[in-house]
Amino acid sequence: MEGAIKELNQDEGNQGMEKNINNIENPVSETSDIGKKKEIIRKRRSVKEILLRGIVLFIGAMVTAAGLEIFLIPNQVIDGGVVGISIMGSHITGFPYTVFLLCLNAPFVYLGYKRIGKSFAFCTIFANIALSFWANVFEPMTGVTEDFFLAAIFGGIITGIGVGIIIRNGGSLDGTEIVAIILDKKTSFSVGEVVLFFNLFILGSAGFVFSWDKAMYSLVAYFVISKMIDIVQKGLDESYAVMIVSDKHKEIADDLMQKLGRGVTYLSGEGAYTGNSKKVIYCVVTRLELNQLKEIAYEKDESVFVTVNAVHEIVGGRFKQRKSH
Repeated sequence: MEGAIKELNQDEGNQGMEKNINNIENPVSETSDIGKKKEIIRKRRSVKEILLRGIVLFIGAMVTAAGLEIFLIPNQVIDGGVVGISIMGSHITGFPYTVFLLCLNAPFVYLGYKRIGKSFAFCTIFANIALSFWANVFEPMTGVTEDFFLAAIFGGIITGIGVGIIIRNGGSLDGTEIVAIILDKKTSFSVGEVVLFFNLFILGSAGFVFSWDKAMYSLVAYFVISKMIDIVQKGLDESYAVMIVSDKHKEIADDLMQKLGRGVTYLSGEGAYTGNSKKVIYCVVTRLELNQLKEIAYEKDESVFVTVNAVHEIVGGRFKQRKSH
């Protein structure tokens, strides 16, 4: 009888241990399931982002090809960089300029893959292939205008928008920019100076290939394209990061939040000369709100110290473009 009772107690003990083990194992299993679900969601988002970027690059290539084939190329007006060299090569040899574009960009893409990253290289390859596709689509179409100045202006606007879309989404059509980035690290020249040097040489060569008036129109087109690229990358309504140093930081911050509806962050600062600790206000506003911010700051404290820096991109947070007040 006692043996039977012992066996029952052992069975109950074993069952209890099994339950405890299951209770310990279940959280691990649940954690593993949650991790797998997060990984699946992350992969889905990654695929979605890649597809969306591909679509946007494809659209950017279409806009670029429209500007080149409908406005610039029929009037022998060129862009700078590899695209300009390709257009001149096509004029001299009779081969499509996209052939030169792909061949000339190939070594630059390899350099970009090594120095910048594979994402940039893949986006650049896709953008160049997409441009070749759309160039063949638009090539049979006749030019919209025979006025060289109108072609330079409107062709520059459309081409600049397309190139800006491509650059903003991680691609490039111009290998000279990659060379400029590499030379910037090894020489005293900036990226802009190197690109300008290349383009002055390329656009100057257009005078020998076409004519000098076409070279001057090409300079106009290049200027318009550069400005449109900046607009697409930065937006029409630029944002500014503002830092405000004042003893009346609380009053200024309250007004910024109430009147502008902007979030404000306090940073801890200390005067190097006085050694006094101060609260530094950090706030991001649009160009239209910048003057109102200055008025608020000076209204509360005439001795306020304000610095303003242009912001090229904002990621995360709750910042949204607002209408002017």
